[in-house]
Amino acid sequence: MKASIDDGRCRGHGVCTTICSEVFAMTDDGYAEAILDEVPEELADRAREAAESCPENAVILD
Repeated sequence: MKASIDDGRCRGHGVCTTICSEVFAMTDDGYAEAILDEVPEELADRAREAAESCPENAVILD
C-alpha cells in the first residue's frame, strides 16, 4: 500500500503523525507528508486509522 497526502486538503492538524509517525511527518511548513514510499504490512492498520481519523480527509492510501 502506498500513502500520500493531498496537499490541497491538509491543514496541518497532525492527527496522522500522532497515530502513525513511522509513515507520516510534519514538514517545516506545518503540513503532513508521507515519509515512506510503501507502507510496511505491520503498519497498515495504523496507516488506515490515520487516514480515517484525518479531519480533512487528506490522507490517501492506495
